[in-house]
Amino acid sequence: MSSVLLPWLFLLVGAVATYIWRGLGVMLSARINGDSPIMRWVAAVAYAMLAGLIIRMILLPAGSLATISPIDRLGAAAVTVVAYFVTRRSIVLGVAAGAATLILLLYLRNGA
Repeated sequence: MSSVLLPWLFLLVGAVATYIWRGLGVMLSARINGDSPIMRWVAAVAYAMLAGLIIRMILLPAGSLATISPIDRLGAAAVTVVAYFVTRRSIVLGVAAGAATLILLLYLRNGA
């Protein structure tokens, strides 16, 4: 097989494997009671993991985020939460407001 087609073959195999599991999940989801105690527990664990990851990104960042002041990260996170509730729980607008705040703070701190 040519070296040009090999990456495309890997991409195709990966996509097929992914979509098979997604299809099975859709078929089986009709049989799952979303209000069962186990599903509530799964949801609680998922929210706890997400909250932990967000806190870790704010308090113990890695990569480029580590170069940003902790005060700026906390300020942008606070703006995100406030904007989320002010915009009637719009995740998109909340995250956009937080990202814009972080960009603005970086712009102001690094010289306009």
